[in-house]
Amino acid sequence: MVDQASRMQPTKSTSPTPLKVVAATDLLARVQRLRDSVARRAYEIFESQGRTFGRDLENWLQAESEFLHPVHVDVAESDDGLTVRAEVPGFRGENLMVGVEARRLTIAGKREAEEERRNEKTIYREPCSDQILRVIELPAEVVAGKAAATLRDGVLELKMPKAAPAKKIIPIGPNMA
Repeated sequence: MVDQASRMQPTKSTSPTPLKVVAATDLLARVQRLRDSVARRAYEIFESQGRTFGRDLENWLQAESEFLHPVHVDVAESDDGLTVRAEVPGFRGENLMVGVEARRLTIAGKREAEEERRNEKTIYREPCSDQILRVIELPAEVVAGKAAATLRDGVLELKMPKAAPAKKIIPIGPNMA
């Protein structure tokens, strides 16, 4: 028998947060697209290393980390140029490479952390390294030679002036009517 005091106590409802249910086929399609993207990137890495065999797993893991841990960026456009801010915590300027083309920006970096401990006997040590790569299609054509980059507090900022729109003169042929 339930006593009166326990019946009068308010119960705290802890309803779970609703989750979006996605059809299994949609989820499988997303996973397949991610896998295909990783495979394409792993092949690009393979080609960029001079088609060196025996590094398949390393290439795959690097490509996977680029997709699963991407560089977060903000792209802002003004009348005269583009500003891109990218989060690259832990990277120094000498660890980064920035490539600017007319409508594409590439940010790549590699760092290796060596921690030196004195007065301790090392039992086990794993070298720590991190690589990033982000290729961004820009919303406007820029002048690559005038791009400027700064790195402060783990944020890479790039300022790129927009290219002047190309003027195209179209000749009008004789009227054939």
